[in-house]
Amino acid sequence: MLLKDLPPDARPREKLLARGPGALSDAELLALLLRTGLAGKSVLQLAQELLDEFGGIAGLLHAGADDLKRIKGLGGTAKRAEMVAVLELARRALAQQLRDQPIFDSPAAVKDYLRLQLAPRPHEVFAALFLDTQHRLIALEELFRGTLTQTSVYPREVVLRALHHHAAAVVLAHNHPSGSVQPSRADEALTQQLKAALALVDVRVLDHIIVAPSEALSMAEKGLV
Repeated sequence: MLLKDLPPDARPREKLLARGPGALSDAELLALLLRTGLAGKSVLQLAQELLDEFGGIAGLLHAGADDLKRIKGLGGTAKRAEMVAVLELARRALAQQLRDQPIFDSPAAVKDYLRLQLAPRPHEVFAALFLDTQHRLIALEELFRGTLTQTSVYPREVVLRALHHHAAAVVLAHNHPSGSVQPSRADEALTQQLKAALALVDVRVLDHIIVAPSEALSMAEKGLV
């Protein structure tokens, strides 16, 4: 069935305008972004296929342009570019929120921002949020990648970047591509090593957040910072 064949109050666009975005399912919202389907497949069916392929909206938001390319109907550049643009807008909106207020006024936004930035990576990435004296975001930097250990994350480099940004505090972050957010003993040891190094230049480590595609964990909330 084509969208035009649906009753007017069941069409996603009309439904959104009449009842608000909260009345639409994930597939209906995605269909509005996709706009058209394929021969023999409606845009709602294509939207649902995407959700099924990536495990829902959260998984889809973490998909990159190359991931989307393998879906029939998204091989062209226009739709993929639009979806990647939506993801980038979400990142920038969260980043602006973190720049406009102390990050711990909105801890959920910090986790969401880091998940958008780090969760899609197929390899481990270590990053830091550099904060001003009011704990607002100055910058996010990816500092190291690969298997993260005390020997592959260099405290000196983290300290130098903190000084470069005139940071008063940092939030450390890294991803676990395996999907588990439980901190390892190596994660705990690395956190303490960086905390000690940054303390020498009067920069506080406020948290170390571990990111996976479906969740994020605050080591500070677990009493490990």
